[in-house]
Amino acid sequence: MRNGGVSFWWQQVGLPEPADRLRGDDTCDVAVVGGGLTGLWTAHYLHEADPTLDIRVVEAEFAGFGASGRNGGWLSSELPGSARAYADVAGEDGVARLRAAVRGSVDEVIGVAAREGIDADIVRSGVLTVARSEAQRQRLGGELTAAQVAERIRVASAVAGHFDPDCARVQPAKLVAGLARVVRERGVRIHEGTRAVAVEPGAVRTEHGTLRAPVVLRCLEGFTAGLAGHRREWLPMNSAIVVTEPLTPSQWQEIGWSGQELLGDEAHAYCYAQRTADGRIAMGGRGVPYRFGSRTDVDGRTQDWTVESLRSTLTSLFPSLAGVGLDHAWCGVLGVPRDWSASVAYDPATGLGHAGGYVGSGLTATNLAGRTLRDLVLGHDTDLTRLPWTGHRVRRWEPEPLRWAGVHALYRLYRAADRREDAGLARTSAIARVADRVAGR
Repeated sequence: MRNGGVSFWWQQVGLPEPADRLRGDDTCDVAVVGGGLTGLWTAHYLHEADPTLDIRVVEAEFAGFGASGRNGGWLSSELPGSARAYADVAGEDGVARLRAAVRGSVDEVIGVAAREGIDADIVRSGVLTVARSEAQRQRLGGELTAAQVAERIRVASAVAGHFDPDCARVQPAKLVAGLARVVRERGVRIHEGTRAVAVEPGAVRTEHGTLRAPVVLRCLEGFTAGLAGHRREWLPMNSAIVVTEPLTPSQWQEIGWSGQELLGDEAHAYCYAQRTADGRIAMGGRGVPYRFGSRTDVDGRTQDWTVESLRSTLTSLFPSLAGVGLDHAWCGVLGVPRDWSASVAYDPATGLGHAGGYVGSGLTATNLAGRTLRDLVLGHDTDLTRLPWTGHRVRRWEPEPLRWAGVHALYRLYRAADRREDAGLARTSAIARVADRVAGR
């Protein structure tokens, strides 16, 4: 089994060589820091709105190196963060508007991919969420019975389920690589192999020179902590994924997964899975939730015990797959704000803006964020700029060692809550409720 090497998705398409490194000081109209989907969507929509702009993207490795090329491939309508936190700012109407905007972004991504010839194995297949205990069933409130769940996918011990049609399967590396190609063809320069060390009004300071611009947009998601002065802004939370060897037709028939729908569960330490275009199961979940000092991985390598934990989850869902080979494992980081809610902001006085903190729902939210940043930078008052995540402020995370101890304690609590519920507790464990309040979820 391969471990690391960024991700299986990138191994499928081939790791790109960083290109167009910044060489000395330079100037432009808009400097975007981060070559993931947030930065690329922002560059795409800004250039589309005003082709005269000189837009540059600064990327430490290559476009899509981070979460954009490592995620589970869920183009989901899931809200990026805590509905409660958004409601505190904009009420239930604000939450409803944000939900509608995220749902609309699913079709927006699919539409751009179709128009621009981005072949990313996209299938608008929906997502099936299953409950495997009474406590999970109560939280999920799903409309599907156990028998109806089994008609879609035969998940062991499933007692209920919910199907959301507004979700699509994606091969993440193909999507981000295709988007990078599109923006380059439009004239946007992506300075890969150019690590930003500081962002300030009017300038991005990198290891290879300073890029000066009146507009500087920070789009680093889980890698934000690597910038000077931003270590406690968003927590780089780790998620790990394994992918199986290709399953045989009889194995697919045994588990009843004949469609392309995505699959998740309602556990506190939840899992997420997709049936890949080449007939594998890619399944993700939490490994080591957080590394001391907001450190991030180098090339996606994950811990052996995390791999075994995901293997155990896979065979728990599908006992008939016991012994199936795993071909690849990797991990990546997602940005988590202290109140578990994403934000998009721009200050015309300083020219500084940012977007991120998607808490694991970024594949869709990045597109919405890119369009929102476009409107903010151009000074347009639109429905997007009035969404409750626009200008949302969150407090900083606690300093170390409190940050490390707190996050690891929270995930021990969530796992303990899952164990109690799996053992027969007929309601959501009070342990999980306490953890949610402490986490700000």
